[in-house]
Amino acid sequence: MIILSILGYILILIGSIFLLLGSLGIVRMPDLYNRIQAGTKATTLGALSAIIGVGLVQPEWFLKTLIIALFIVLTNPIGSHSIARSSYKSGVKPILTSQIDQYKDKYVTKESSDEK
Repeated sequence: MIILSILGYILILIGSIFLLLGSLGIVRMPDLYNRIQAGTKATTLGALSAIIGVGLVQPEWFLKTLIIALFIVLTNPIGSHSIARSSYKSGVKPILTSQIDQYKDKYVTKESSDEK
């Protein structure tokens, strides 16, 4: 039991570090799309580590923490994709140093429809 508790506390610490790095990524990244990527990837990994760590520290909660982790794995990427797609469709441009815009011809944004 003590090994599971130690492993649980290590996972909680790792999760906390990833959550901190994700919040720094949201603050430091230059545009919306990079912020979404930094926030989604880091906070998903951080939340999963912390939640599984809590499940290991409190074994009677482990099934509940697995259900919560599954919910995060399913909803976090879908939510960030929806935010990014709607932002792109509403005309939020990526940073100028981005060289590739594969959706430029696929979606009609507000700016391009105003130009016509």
